[in-house]
Amino acid sequence: MSTEVKVPTLGESITEATLGQWLKKPGEAVAADEPIASLETDKVAVEVPAPAAGVMGALLVNEGDTVNVGAVIAMIEAGSGATTAPAVPATTPAPVAPVVQPTPAASADLTLSPAVRRLVLELGIDPTKVKGTGKDGRLTKEDVLTAAKGGTPAAPATAPAATPAPTVPAVAGGRREERVKMTRLRQTIAKRLKDAQNTAALLTTFNDVDMSAVMDARNRYKDSFEKKHGVKLGFMSFFTKAACLALKDFPAVNAQIQGDEIIYHDYVDMSVAVSAPNGLVVPVVRNVDQLGFADIEKAIADLGKRAKDGTLTMEDMAGGTFTISNGGIFGGLMSTPIINPPQSAVLGLHRIEDRPVVRDGQIVIRPMMYLALSYDHRIIDGREAVTALKTIKEAIEDPTRLLIDL
Repeated sequence: MSTEVKVPTLGESITEATLGQWLKKPGEAVAADEPIASLETDKVAVEVPAPAAGVMGALLVNEGDTVNVGAVIAMIEAGSGATTAPAVPATTPAPVAPVVQPTPAASADLTLSPAVRRLVLELGIDPTKVKGTGKDGRLTKEDVLTAAKGGTPAAPATAPAATPAPTVPAVAGGRREERVKMTRLRQTIAKRLKDAQNTAALLTTFNDVDMSAVMDARNRYKDSFEKKHGVKLGFMSFFTKAACLALKDFPAVNAQIQGDEIIYHDYVDMSVAVSAPNGLVVPVVRNVDQLGFADIEKAIADLGKRAKDGTLTMEDMAGGTFTISNGGIFGGLMSTPIINPPQSAVLGLHRIEDRPVVRDGQIVIRPMMYLALSYDHRIIDGREAVTALKTIKEAIEDPTRLLIDL
């Protein structure tokens, strides 16, 4: 008895996806609801669960193919697992050419399982420089951990002997090129950012902020905060609260253009730009203006973890009225962030560094950060943008303002 594996519903208005990776091979045992494939949509990666337990049968589409919602992409056969794929009668043609699995020589490609992708990102490992010991040469978590410790993964003991492929002597000073197809997510990111440049009248205003007060408050209360709330006290909650304060005073910065109308929001759904294995994603914290520091930190931590795990849903990405992007975690000193359409503004945070500044006529050293507010000049005037950014700066330099709404 065979069970069809179909492309699940991917979210509102999403009708197709790209088959990113098969997580199971024909002949391997699968459990009910076990992930067997990874799909890439325009916004997130989605795992396809097995609809029933059994043995992985024929794979009906190749990695990289575009598939529609509801399409049959594989079969699961009854059984407990075999070493080879079930035979297909010669008189029954396969509806689609079977997947050609990569050879060990080519499989140290960047086709990584979600768990391995997460580990590579966390440890900062270049997967192209690690030898895979999994099936078909794929990287395993153990390979990545070994590489992180400076070791070299050993070949699996059960690997059959194979005739080594002929090697081409390396040419000193030689040059090489590699062509890698853009993922659907990367293509969508590129298109949306370019559309933003082509449509919006983009402008960026800058300011710098003295982080002394926030850093002092964080150092004093971080231990008791974590003990009480079970989450670390970071800088993002301060900037989120400060941004909400500014958006309340300058609603155009939290508004959107639809046709010939301006849509103003009396709430703040904060998009938070986070790095995921397949690219930048921008999940949303709903009604963030109604949340306290602990709830904001918990929400951002949860979204960041799920972004690394590849488990964000379409609902997590939908909407958003304003974005905060923290390039400082990567060491960025200054940037001009691009708005996330249809939003009209984005706040860019950067690294904190000690710089000489003048206070009360004296040159002193302070931990300073550059802030950047990019905005759509069609809807936001320069005065509003500059003053909104100044409000954020003042709230960070004097966090008491966050408590008394000033």
